Amino acid sequence: MVAVATAGEARTSARFFYVWMAGLCALIAIGGFAGTYWLQWPVGTFVGSRLLHMHAVVFTAWPLLFLSQTWLQANGRLDHHRAWGLAGIALATAMFLLGGATAIGGAAHDLAEGRPPAKVLGFLVIPLSAITMFAGFFAAAVAFRGRTEIHRRLMLLATTAVLPAAMARVFFLVNTGGGPGLRPGLGMPLPVERTIAPGLVVYLIIVAAMIYDWRTRGRPHPAYLIGLTLLVAMLFLRVPLSTSPQWLAFADGLVTMSRY
Repeated sequence: MVAVATAGEARTSARFFYVWMAGLCALIAIGGFAGTYWLQWPVGTFVGSRLLHMHAVVFTAWPLLFLSQTWLQANGRLDHHRAWGLAGIALATAMFLLGGATAIGGAAHDLAEGRPPAKVLGFLVIPLSAITMFAGFFAAAVAFRGRTEIHRRLMLLATTAVLPAAMARVFFLVNTGGGPGLRPGLGMPLPVERTIAPGLVVYLIIVAAMIYDWRTRGRPHPAYLIGLTLLVAMLFLRVPLSTSPQWLAFADGLVTMSRY
């Protein structure tokens, strides 16, 4: 009886661990954009298009939905969890489309402002690769929706994939001090290598989850090992990729098509 109770407690603890991880993701997503969006928008100091407002709403809705879904799963509300999962598919699709459109539209604007094409098109690798990684992990999570242990880890990986942008805002505020109307994207695009540090900080979420796995199941789940390897590899591969002729030609083609 003691062994059965202990196993049940361990399963409950594991379920609520993901609630805490989802809560941390939501805190980073909302808190990271607070100084450059959420605190500026109500007082009218935010500078940006309607597309950016749509982007903000959709990308904020995702971590909140993720938190809600982990809470429903942890409390055994699986019928509601599955029903809201359909909304999650729609929201993830909107994120992919809006994320790509916002990034490409921003690049087109920067080029129209006369900023160096190599820097503008090179920087485009960051948001497009992030949203592609999100889409890949999310699609895999949907494919493994019947296998909870894989599904929830892939969902955490998907959410983490889009959080470096929020953490980069924290770095921006620390470096600049912030202020009314100030946000990344209004000036010259940053060197791609400057985005490595925010990404590594965010990916500590996956490291923490792997440590938890190690303590509770004796080893990290393969989903984490593969997912973290892909995330970190992309983080560093962006640097040479952003200056390659192949990427610059591809990015230029995307921006050109967006004008028609």
